[in-house]
Amino acid sequence: MPVIAILGAAFVIGFEQLVEWQYGPLGIAGMLLLSIGVKARNATCSSLGAVVLAVLVAGPALA
Repeated sequence: MPVIAILGAAFVIGFEQLVEWQYGPLGIAGMLLLSIGVKARNATCSSLGAVVLAVLVAGPALA
């Protein structure tokens, strides 16, 4: 069980670093909103974070 928790934490940290490197401060804000919303079970906060990340990812295709 602890191995699964460690692997999960490593994946999350790696994904957060990738978003930070690729999308900068706005990516960090989106990940923060998404993770806080999921942990607090707040649909508004997690939806805002998901929308911010989706706009960042789809931004070059929309322009």
